[in-house]
Amino acid sequence: MGKQFGGKAGQIELDKYARSKHWNGEVFVNLEETKMDMPFSAIPRLLYNQLFKRKGREPKQKIPVIPFNKTQFLAESDTAKFIWYGHSALLLRINNKTILIDPMLGPDAAPIAPFKLKRYNDVSLDLINDLPEIDLMILSHDHYDHIDLKSIELLKPKVNKYYVALGVERHLTSWGIESENITEFDWWETKSFEKIEITFTPTRHFSGRGIKDRNKGLWGGWVFKTTEESIWFSGDGGYGEHFKEIGEKLGPFDLAFMECGQYNKLWRPIHLYPDQSVQAGIDANAKKIMPVHWGSFTLSDHYWTEPAEQFVTECKSKEIPYITPRIGELVTSFGNYKNQDWWASYNN
Repeated sequence: MGKQFGGKAGQIELDKYARSKHWNGEVFVNLEETKMDMPFSAIPRLLYNQLFKRKGREPKQKIPVIPFNKTQFLAESDTAKFIWYGHSALLLRINNKTILIDPMLGPDAAPIAPFKLKRYNDVSLDLINDLPEIDLMILSHDHYDHIDLKSIELLKPKVNKYYVALGVERHLTSWGIESENITEFDWWETKSFEKIEITFTPTRHFSGRGIKDRNKGLWGGWVFKTTEESIWFSGDGGYGEHFKEIGEKLGPFDLAFMECGQYNKLWRPIHLYPDQSVQAGIDANAKKIMPVHWGSFTLSDHYWTEPAEQFVTECKSKEIPYITPRIGELVTSFGNYKNQDWWASYNN
């Protein structure tokens, strides 16, 4: 169990964090005040809902995953292509390089909890065997639903480089990954990788894998720019003024993967509701948006299809183009993608 917590922040790490203007001397802080206080009286109800009130909060049948076609995925292309594996796990092909974002491919989103948060689609760790060489792994923050120990260990032989949020390196090195292959990013920091300009953008969230390391690492999103395209992964976080700033500094974006799911009224400062997700995409000047952070786990008390349904409704209302691909589907041209409300068939 102890291995799941990752590495501790020692003096070397703390000295590094202190060089960030987002470090207050003890922890990293959001750009605007963000309170996450949960009244003790709310905890029993949350636990009860999680354990027993499951109707409508998970599909009635397993969601199949479209098989991976390595030949099609690796075929040379002038434009980006991608596969969504549920929640926030994304396999991208940009500039004919393979990038894997937040690969939570394991069966349980709460490996240290007394009860399991089981995946309700057919993604499994066996998928990793079929994946090609990963040129770059991207990690947005250290929560269990984004950094899965089993996935990281199985992917290790395939991954060449890691670009991660400041504070994540200590976890990876504790799991046997060489520090020379890891680059940490502070907010707004940009580096070039294989002619792809990659920038770490701020979100309004928090971090930590245990009680004692809360906010000892940063959290954020990622921008990928080539001469042809600009793609943004929003990362986890609540609504705020930073979305407009991201758009002003780095937009417009041809496609944005927007956090949309696992929200709760008690967590409003740190997660986006569907209407906020769409508005954040508009604020950041995204031409087309796609909901992520849903479709795999029941981490909150809303119906499992609610994020996608409300996201689509809001996009139609605001007249912003969107895409909602199936889990495992290879999207080779997001500009011409035809949407289907595929999730409805798994409630029958």
